[in-house]
Amino acid sequence: MAKIGQNEANLVRRLLFQKIGYYIVWRKSCKPNLELLKSFTMGKYQSGLLGDFQGGVGPVVGATWKGISYMRGRQRKSTKPRSQAQLQQQAKFSLLQTFLLSIRGVVMLGFNNGAIRMTGINAAYAYNYKHAITGDYPSFALNYGKVLVSAGQLLSATDMLVTTAGKGILNFTWTDNSAMAMANANDRSMIVVHCPELNESAYITSGAERSKGNHEINVGIYLGKAVETWLAFVSADGTDVATSVYTGQLVVL
Repeated sequence: MAKIGQNEANLVRRLLFQKIGYYIVWRKSCKPNLELLKSFTMGKYQSGLLGDFQGGVGPVVGATWKGISYMRGRQRKSTKPRSQAQLQQQAKFSLLQTFLLSIRGVVMLGFNNGAIRMTGINAAYAYNYKHAITGDYPSFALNYGKVLVSAGQLLSATDMLVTTAGKGILNFTWTDNSAMAMANANDRSMIVVHCPELNESAYITSGAERSKGNHEINVGIYLGKAVETWLAFVSADGTDVATSVYTGQLVVL
C-alpha cells in the first residue's frame, strides 16, 4: 500500500469518500492508505454529488473517456528486461501503428460503426493485429491483401480495379450496383494509396459517387514507387460503410 501525507489524505477523504468511498482502506491510526485494486488496474466508478473526479491526487489519476469515468494508478517505469513475448508484441504494434496513423482519417470513419467504447483506429488495430501481420520476429510485415481499412454492412461495388493513367494518376474503376440492397447511387468512394517505402499514404474519404463508376487520384509524390491500394464506399451521410477491398499493388508511372 502507498501511504500519503495528511494534506493529501484530507483531500482524498473529501473527494473520494463522498464519491467512491470503497477505494479507501482505513487503519486504526485513521491515516488512509490507497489500495486501489492492489496493483491498481483501471477501475470504473459512478459519479457522486461532486461530479466526476478528474486529475491526480497522490498515486491516483481520475479521468473520463467515451462517457466512462475511471481511475488508475500513475505509471511506474519498469526496470525488468522485456520478455520475448513483449518484444514481439511491441514490434507488431509499432509496425501496425505506423501504417494506421498514415490513414487515420480513413479508419476513424471506416471502423466507426464497429467501435464499441473504442475509437475507430483502435478497432482497426484490433482487427488487423489479428489478421494482417505475417512473418516471424523481428521481421514482421503486413500482408496487405488481408488488411482492412474499413468494415461495415454497406454493399461493396463489383469489378473493382485500379490502373495507372500516367503522370502520377491512378484510375479506380468499379461497376455500379446501386440497384441492389444496401447499395445507394450516392454512396461515396473511399480510396487509399499506401507507399511502404516511404511509410506514407494518400487517401480520399469522399470520392466519386458509386453511380459514376470511377475516380482518379493524383499520387505523383510516389512516382516510380510501388504502392498498395484499397477501395471502399461510405453512405452520403457517413453513417454506413462497406468493407474495403484490396485492389492490389502497382508502380506509379
